[in-house]
Amino acid sequence: MTRTEPRPAGPTLAVVARAAAVSIPTASKVVNGRKDVAPDTRRRVTEALDALGYVRRPRLTPRHPPPLIDLVVHCLDSTWSGAVLRGVEEAAHEAGLEVMISGGLTRTRGGRPERDWLDRLALRGTSGVLFNLAELSPTHYAWLEQHRIPYAMIDPVLDPPPGVPAVGAANERGARSAVEHLLSLGHTRIAVVGGYRRKQCSSARVAGYRAAMAAAGLRPRAEYVRYADFDTATARARTHELFALPQPPTAVFACSDPMALGIYQALAELGLRIPQDVSVVGFDDLPEAEWVTPALTTVRQPLREMAATALRQLLRMRDGGAPPGARTELPTRLVERHSTAPPRPLAHDQRLGQRSLCRTTHGT
Repeated sequence: MTRTEPRPAGPTLAVVARAAAVSIPTASKVVNGRKDVAPDTRRRVTEALDALGYVRRPRLTPRHPPPLIDLVVHCLDSTWSGAVLRGVEEAAHEAGLEVMISGGLTRTRGGRPERDWLDRLALRGTSGVLFNLAELSPTHYAWLEQHRIPYAMIDPVLDPPPGVPAVGAANERGARSAVEHLLSLGHTRIAVVGGYRRKQCSSARVAGYRAAMAAAGLRPRAEYVRYADFDTATARARTHELFALPQPPTAVFACSDPMALGIYQALAELGLRIPQDVSVVGFDDLPEAEWVTPALTTVRQPLREMAATALRQLLRMRDGGAPPGARTELPTRLVERHSTAPPRPLAHDQRLGQRSLCRTTHGT
């Protein structure tokens, strides 16, 4: 019996993109006949495809995908994900679709999509995928484009490529409203605890803090700007750093409610009262904001509406509609509760001085 030699693998889309000096998503658009590519770019990619002998892989998805939407959430054990799920489920029910939930973002190996998850998705079919708090690589985008799977982003970590539907909150405007509230109470020594430095929503909220301070004629102190990666324990540690400063803040704006809870913990450990000694404002308006004592003043972002809007945009694209021209931002609203009050700087500094003296005396 003659042994058949394996056929050599053809060039990948990444090789084609490199030869044409374009991104992988752009090369994928040309391969899939998308119209939103400049003529010169399309020509270069087409020439590279021909020169390299690129053969497009057959589409794995069924001709008639099931009435199913996939929702990929960053975790399953948060009230954030619960609110997003409710919004998606309500909009999917209106459209006659079921929702399949995947916990944890698509895992990657060496920058490539995890084959198991992606291939299962392609084989069983889907009407589209919603990614919540996702950070997709160019390879992820290319894979989705190549298999012609509609998708949209809910509050993406980074701005997606042009033409990809993305829905989020008006983060900068919401942050400004939080800081303006503190300024209206008379606070000028206002600190901010941001999330990840490079995450789109976090950088926008810190920018809103800076803009509100600048509009009030105040220059934010560098030592008042801290980052805690949206983590409660890290926010607690950053708060201890803030209140070890020679002149600590009288108010703190946390760029998420979970980080605000870490601030609550740290202030309790320092013997400082909210809001008598320190005012605190959060961002999210998760259920936890009402569970703590005192109830947290926070910025409400419309998570359910964000999720439903992203799904409707995805379905419009699935049905041949044009993608949105830009990121869709839904308005936020400041919810005033009991964690803010006018500052009492003298009493505040005296209490901190007493704490410092007590620690020195007892050697702790």
